Amino acid sequence: MNFTIDNIPFGIFSLNNSQKRLATVIDNLIVDLYELAKLGYFDGLKIRKSIFKNDYLNDFIALGKMKTNAVRKRVQEVLKDKHIYNEKAFYEVNLVELHLPIKIGDYTDFYSSEQHATNVGIMFRDPANALLPNWKHIPVAYHGRSSSIFVSGKNFHRPKGQINKDESKLPTFAPTSRLDFELEMATIIGKGNEIGESIDVNDAEDYVFGFQLFNDWSARDIQKWEYVPLGPFLAKNFFSSVSPWVITLEALEPFRVKGEIQNPTVLPYLQEKKRLNFDIKLEVVLQAQDSEEMIISESNFKNMYWTVAQQIAHHTVNGCNLNIGDLLGSGTISGNEPNSFGSLLEISWGGKNPIIMPNGAERRFLEDYDTVIIKGFAEKDGIRVDFGELRTTILPTK
Repeated sequence: MNFTIDNIPFGIFSLNNSQKRLATVIDNLIVDLYELAKLGYFDGLKIRKSIFKNDYLNDFIALGKMKTNAVRKRVQEVLKDKHIYNEKAFYEVNLVELHLPIKIGDYTDFYSSEQHATNVGIMFRDPANALLPNWKHIPVAYHGRSSSIFVSGKNFHRPKGQINKDESKLPTFAPTSRLDFELEMATIIGKGNEIGESIDVNDAEDYVFGFQLFNDWSARDIQKWEYVPLGPFLAKNFFSSVSPWVITLEALEPFRVKGEIQNPTVLPYLQEKKRLNFDIKLEVVLQAQDSEEMIISESNFKNMYWTVAQQIAHHTVNGCNLNIGDLLGSGTISGNEPNSFGSLLEISWGGKNPIIMPNGAERRFLEDYDTVIIKGFAEKDGIRVDFGELRTTILPTK
């Protein structure tokens, strides 16, 4: 991990079970923002000190971008002074506990990578018509479960449920044997809209506070049996993982790239004056028990057919109200090549092409005690913005 002064993300930490506080990170040092506030570094910003002594970032985000950006810029100024590192506001990363940074109200997961949707369509529907008729007209999504989203380092037990391997027979009840990760990004909503108010696609990024790495864990065999007609349920809501640091939209400004041309032309409410994605390199590492780590996917956030702005515009076009702290999952981020696919479902092509781990073991889907590590960073012209890592280990079924 390489947290530079160009980044200055926001998170929540505690030390020896003390009160949770807001923090940022520079190199391998946690910066206690509450201590900086007590030392007077934010006095001119008209922000009460207690905002930095909080269980979540939500109250801080609610101050608005003018103030949160001012804090970020002030921290950058402060950290340039080497004398500041003598203050009691810095801790080694390995001495603190990082917590879920956002109190998540609602969670929506999109399905916005064309390659991922195409791969799934080829495997489970008609290869000649892999995409459903609506896919290139609307950013498809489902409403997920926010209570089962946890921060990196929190592990989970293999879920169980109804499985029907042969639809000519009755279903069985068993632990999933097709457990999968999904490489995603999370968009954190930083400003709400009133019920009945639609957000214009060209104003949508004003409602974004920042981004995190996200893993939308999936039980593929449970999903296959339950998803018709209303979509994912128990195959998804058992657990989701998010990285501890929220990277602000402003930190990612240097890494904007043009989005691909959409064909057919989308409806007017989804047409953007500036159609831009973010060039963020993503990596998935798999570590089996008693084996070395192995990179199994290298993708990029720019591989999205539907942009974050379009997701927000579509989400609210019917008058749906978003709130501060809502989380929007990007959907699995897959590139065009097999080494850039964002799930084991695609990498192993439904289990037909197993990957070989360094210790010789095969992986079609995830086994107990496997650890999945997601990393991300953006780098250009000497500027680097790191997302850190998202690490989770699978435990046996309870």
